[in-house]
Amino acid sequence: MTKTPDTPRTPPTTRTPTATTTTTTAPWESSWEGLVTSALLGTDRRMPPAEALAPGKDAPVALLDAAALHTVRRRAGLLPATAAAPPPRAPHDGRARLPTAAERRLMRLLADRAAPTGGGGRRGTAPDLTELLPQWLAAANAHGYAVPAPLLPALLDAARARTDLRPQALAFAGPRALWLARLNPEWKFALRGASGGAVLPAAQDPEAMRRLWEEGLFAERIALLSTVRARDAETARALLASTWPTERAEDRLMFLDSLRDGLTEADEPFLEQALSDRSRTVRSTAAELLSALPGSALAGRMASRAATCVGMDRTGGGQVITVEAPHECDADMQHDGVVPAPPGGRGERSWWLGQLVEAAPLSGWPARLGGRTPEEIVALPVLDGWADELHAAWCRAAVRQGDARWSAALLGSPTAPPDAGPGTTSLAERAKLLATLPEAERADWVAAFIAAHGLPEAFQLLGGCAVPWSGALGRSVVDALDIARDAGSYPWSFSGVMGLAERCLDPAEVSRLELLTATPDEPEGASPGAGGYWSEAFQRLVSTLRLRALMLAELEPIRDHEAHAQEVLEV
Repeated sequence: MTKTPDTPRTPPTTRTPTATTTTTTAPWESSWEGLVTSALLGTDRRMPPAEALAPGKDAPVALLDAAALHTVRRRAGLLPATAAAPPPRAPHDGRARLPTAAERRLMRLLADRAAPTGGGGRRGTAPDLTELLPQWLAAANAHGYAVPAPLLPALLDAARARTDLRPQALAFAGPRALWLARLNPEWKFALRGASGGAVLPAAQDPEAMRRLWEEGLFAERIALLSTVRARDAETARALLASTWPTERAEDRLMFLDSLRDGLTEADEPFLEQALSDRSRTVRSTAAELLSALPGSALAGRMASRAATCVGMDRTGGGQVITVEAPHECDADMQHDGVVPAPPGGRGERSWWLGQLVEAAPLSGWPARLGGRTPEEIVALPVLDGWADELHAAWCRAAVRQGDARWSAALLGSPTAPPDAGPGTTSLAERAKLLATLPEAERADWVAAFIAAHGLPEAFQLLGGCAVPWSGALGRSVVDALDIARDAGSYPWSFSGVMGLAERCLDPAEVSRLELLTATPDEPEGASPGAGGYWSEAFQRLVSTLRLRALMLAELEPIRDHEAHAQEVLEV
């Protein structure tokens, strides 16, 4: 029990009886502090005031009765507080309204989010609706729909619980997400990370734009910078430069990182100035962005330095690459973003070499190395054991510069042994290289890799492929799962791939999966119960793909959604 702050304390003075009072002190007139003290210390140590002890009742019971009565009296005597100003009206969301069937589907997906899932046992054959919510949101955003107002709180709750949902959920929530988040502290994540939900001033109102930039929340400022940059990069840079010296280091880093999208040579002067920033991380990020511009002055300086370190061995007939790593990291190198101190386990010279090579334009290496193509360059032997360091730096350069030709050369043939790639044997690095390839080429490479090496090695690569998977990639995954099923492989080791297939496989593959839902005969040496598990998993995969097809049909902007959804089910 605590003292109500807006109830004045009654001074312990002797009251003069009037016509409406008596000299008898009622229980509710006992000192509130006395009751609180007795409650905190216990009635064994501090008896409540004598007037609170009703006859025939134990002290604890009498204390509670007196406290309840006194509380009612205090509350009844409260004066009404001054009404607070009503919140501003929610901003208008002019996007299209969800079709009725899609709205009902969203209600079920959000309701299932909080439903308890089974323990670590088998999942059964029912689709996992929580894994379908991200795809539903992506499809709804692609159609440009607005969230129904009654479902906005549940959507924000879902995004609060799952950070992976936030970008799509906040984009779908639209401008009302920020408005509602200001009224509920539990949704404050939307104020920090929402860029699509901010209400931005019109381009014709520079004063409102300047005021939002100087006074807005960080998420609103990021959104403003991104929006203005998309329509007028010069104005966005001027906006950023106007407050740059007074920004916090972490904010300068985030603002600088936002320049990655739409990075052009026009950004070079601003980034060159950032090379002298007082924050090391800001300087490093500026150098990284400049190195992604092959025509920048920094890229040219790095190319000159790297050219002195890597060349052809003229004594060996010009068929071998020779490397001479830097012997020092001078002030000019540090100004251009080279970090002098290596991480643990790395030598200084190899650390400096890697930073020089990854920042040098890849387009300059063919001329430097005998006019060879990227495929021919990565196939050349490298003297003195520098091959791994040099190829790793080229891999980072290919990812940074988005060079698909060099990425394909460094990936090599998908049918080659995984530990014999020309560029890197790391699946994480290969996934980054794959991301620079066109979607179709990426899917074909992963499909061929799965056909040659199976699924366990390819799980990390599958996550970078476009959804839904292409026909060739989907067939390679299904075929590999079928082979593992027929071999009686330990089924739980493929649960991750099955989960990916449920989210990424094209629903058109359902017809090919029907035959795999039957329980197979277990071969000798198979894991006990493997056949039943595989049958269950394929049944769940089929039902999930059908549900995904139905969800997409419900989102189509057609008049008769029920008839269209029925057609999908019949197919």
